[in-house]
Amino acid sequence: MALYESTFAILVAVAFANIISKLVPKVSSTYINLIMGIIFGIIPLTNHMILGFDNEIFMLLIIAPLLFFEGQRTMNFIVWQKYRNIISTAVVLAVIIAAVGMISVNLIMKIGLPLALILAAISTPTDATALESVSAGVTLPKKVNSMLKMESLFNDATGIVLLQAGMIWFHTGTFSFAANTKAFLISGIGGMFFGVIFAFVTMLFRQWLVRTKMNVISSQTLIFILTPFIIYLLSERIGVSGIIAVVSAGLVFNSEIRRSRFTSPRQVHLGVQLINFLNEVLNSFVFVVLGITLERIVVQQKTNLRTSWDWLWIAIIIYVSSLLVRFLYGKYISKLSYYDAVVFSLGGVHGSVTLAMAFSVIGLSIKDNSATFNLIILVESAIIIMSMLVPTFIFKFILKGDKKEDATTKVRRVWQEMVGRGIASIDDFDELNTEVKNSVIYDLKDQLRDNTVKDYLKQWNSVNGSVGIFEKNLHQQEHQVLLHAFNVEQKYLCDVSEQKLLNQDDVDDIFSELLLAESLILDPRNQPEI
Repeated sequence: MALYESTFAILVAVAFANIISKLVPKVSSTYINLIMGIIFGIIPLTNHMILGFDNEIFMLLIIAPLLFFEGQRTMNFIVWQKYRNIISTAVVLAVIIAAVGMISVNLIMKIGLPLALILAAISTPTDATALESVSAGVTLPKKVNSMLKMESLFNDATGIVLLQAGMIWFHTGTFSFAANTKAFLISGIGGMFFGVIFAFVTMLFRQWLVRTKMNVISSQTLIFILTPFIIYLLSERIGVSGIIAVVSAGLVFNSEIRRSRFTSPRQVHLGVQLINFLNEVLNSFVFVVLGITLERIVVQQKTNLRTSWDWLWIAIIIYVSSLLVRFLYGKYISKLSYYDAVVFSLGGVHGSVTLAMAFSVIGLSIKDNSATFNLIILVESAIIIMSMLVPTFIFKFILKGDKKEDATTKVRRVWQEMVGRGIASIDDFDELNTEVKNSVIYDLKDQLRDNTVKDYLKQWNSVNGSVGIFEKNLHQQEHQVLLHAFNVEQKYLCDVSEQKLLNQDDVDDIFSELLLAESLILDPRNQPEI
């Protein structure tokens, strides 16, 4: 029951945060979710409802599907084209960052190398979702953006193996390069092969099923949703990287959906919409949890916060050393310009995986609330906050604004003209029933959200009071008029596209909305039963 209450409270926070974010469009929704999490942590009632952070549950139920969906959005040929760069950033760069951070903390703060490695390793993974939050409203250079996304997809495994090496070193006093290299190869490559093979077998089964009379959309969807959880659990059970496994599986499913989208359009459309919905909710969920956890850390560690500032200095050292290494890598290894190298350096944002790894040390023999654990939590929390705040401010000055924000007015004008033509086309019908005409005009204006709540209540009351337009003859007439209006609107959009009056992505977005509206009229499953 406690888990249900906790999930319910966090989802309520997610819902309110995402609504509020629309009121302040210049502030990334990620920060709104983070602040909402902090507020829910401060309020005694909601704080009591929400369970403490469990890294295993968090990785399985939140991170695994998120990375699976992220992998599914990534084209395979991009990965194959850039595999050298991916290995370089996700493995070599990650190891160098951890090594430099470890040595810097050891030399400056006089902390033992094993603990210094643990602190540096936990902050190795970067977060694609956190990157989107700090770059909201600005445009990242295309090459840098691609590098950062590929890095964040695959460097989690490197951080986890480095953390395990640091923990063994911390407890035994010995560090084995050969053993750790072997562990990394088994974990990373094993996870990749397991994820690809499992996903390929699942894909073949689903493709066979969709071509038979036994195909059921609900069952297909359930199989798809459960796939990342099953892959993560099984891969971790056999000792390979669950993170790499789910990312690799996502890449396999990317190719599947591109070559079978018309086999069962309803199924594919449901799957795409479900992915978008879950992706948005889970991303918001991550940062609400992060906000709640950070608030609790501050409350629980307030004594340590006051008595010593070592945790902050360590965090600054690790973060600054990471910035320097990333800049040098971007400038001299990836041959980026000075400008792009700075952006790449700042783009190494940390988030949910870093937090989960910090809490995972409890399961790796470091006791909860011990001095070591408290230091780890404070350091990693500070690194997460710095890695998000610093680029958020700097990017506003060094990067160009997002052109999409400037296109809003143009898009609105096209919508208005399109709907205006649709409404005008109603006059093409002679002797049209007044009730049908008013209903069609209302529906078309709804595309612009121009109808007030009062208008809605009037329509709602009319359909509740009598059969009205749902009477067979009137319903068929309404059906015909709406399809005619939609056809006129589509022709207008085609003209807009041919004349390049609007960005093609914006035209496609309007067109997809229009086709979805039309499908509600055409699909017999959406028709009322009288």
